[in-house]
Amino acid sequence: MAATSNILPSFLSAQPDGALLAVKLQPRASKNEIVGAMGDELRIKVTAPPVDAAVNESLLKLLADKLECPRGRVELVRGHTSRHKVIKLHGLDAQLIATRLI
Repeated sequence: MAATSNILPSFLSAQPDGALLAVKLQPRASKNEIVGAMGDELRIKVTAPPVDAAVNESLLKLLADKLECPRGRVELVRGHTSRHKVIKLHGLDAQLIATRLI
């Protein structure tokens, strides 16, 4: 196993039961997309407006689709009303997450 295989992007941190993902979210975008790393956060755009948690749900669904996992494994743990969010990815390997998101 190569030493570089254990290096994770700065927006992703491994946890015993999954991983934490730091996100900077842009609502009301022209399309749902993962833009890429921006400092210590992963920049993501969604079409939903920031009302009634619609933007959060759009984000979580987008991540579940990209990670090919059930929506229930993707949980917003911090930043419910902020553009800066922390997502808990339950039962997913951090290396696999990094591969699928970048």
